[in-house]
Amino acid sequence: MRAWDDQQQSLRDGMLRWCAKLPSASLDGRGHADFPWQDWQLITATGVLGLPFEPKYGGAGTDLLTTMYVLEALGKACRDGGLSFSVATAMCSVGVALAAFGTEEQRQRYLPSVVDGSMAGAHAISEPDSGSDALNMRTTATPDGEDYILNGSKAFVTNGPIAEVVVVYAKTRPEGGPLGITAFLVHADDPGFTAGRPVQKMGLSTSPMAELFFDDCRIPGARIVGGLGRGYMVLAHVMKWEVLCSFIINIGEMQHRLDRCIEYAKQRRQFGHHIGSYQAIAHRLVDMRIRLETARRWLYDTAERLTSGHDVTEDVAISKLLASEANVASALSAIQIFGGNGYMSEFGLDRELANAVGGTIYSGTTEIQYNRISSLMGL
Repeated sequence: MRAWDDQQQSLRDGMLRWCAKLPSASLDGRGHADFPWQDWQLITATGVLGLPFEPKYGGAGTDLLTTMYVLEALGKACRDGGLSFSVATAMCSVGVALAAFGTEEQRQRYLPSVVDGSMAGAHAISEPDSGSDALNMRTTATPDGEDYILNGSKAFVTNGPIAEVVVVYAKTRPEGGPLGITAFLVHADDPGFTAGRPVQKMGLSTSPMAELFFDDCRIPGARIVGGLGRGYMVLAHVMKWEVLCSFIINIGEMQHRLDRCIEYAKQRRQFGHHIGSYQAIAHRLVDMRIRLETARRWLYDTAERLTSGHDVTEDVAISKLLASEANVASALSAIQIFGGNGYMSEFGLDRELANAVGGTIYSGTTEIQYNRISSLMGL
């Protein structure tokens, strides 16, 4: 097990205490909800969005592993999975991109607002026809003097309806492959930019998602992130952080779920015994524990290797695959352990399952992770 120092433990404990003020997600009769701005303000007041950024921009200057340790506490203590997902997206999409690749002027302009949560961020990658096949995106950015004209659309953009700044990935050289993609900072009030209506989803209901449209949207060249043709490099870095930060939140959620199931198995009695005494239940709980610990270790070990400068392409793919599939299996097991109660919405396990399924799709589907790992094996 990894050892954490007093400062790291204090940050984590503070997050656990703060999240006690948060209510569970309030859903309407169709299982949907509006973005909880009041809860967002409570979360951002903890300083969680500024953890990995330098103090001169208002951040805490913690390393990646410490950031993840606190985010795991967020997942454990916050029962609104959509809100937690929006937090990870806001931190990584704009903040991490600018911290690693932005100019000093860009960092000074945007990072303080990312850190204090006054500016919700998003990034726009997937398109209606390309999905995980990012290299085949159709959104283009055509030079016009010192500006670029964006045309196209993006789909499945988390935080899209509420974002004030979006990092948009567009082709500046249609035949350039990875070197033909550039990242742009697009403001919500830029002429030619439109965010569609929030779409209804199976889970993560409080995390708003929308399609984005660009119709001759003029963006100054000064808002390019990382340099012309370096968008794919920016994206690759950001996606590593997104996987590690969003799925360590899932680890916290899985830990809470396991603790809850163990407590229930000790209290619930059937045929004269508590249900945890039956192998069928006990073994299911052991499987939940093994999957949880395996995914947790892969995520933290991958973060450690990333900060040490190793190539973690395969590690990230394995971590994402393990964590997302383990989360679904954990939610299904919890429903079975709770039996009829698990099928009742008042216990919330149906929402946890719906949230977990999303993890097998966003940030690269399970199938994409298998493809990536097999190709790195030389197959």
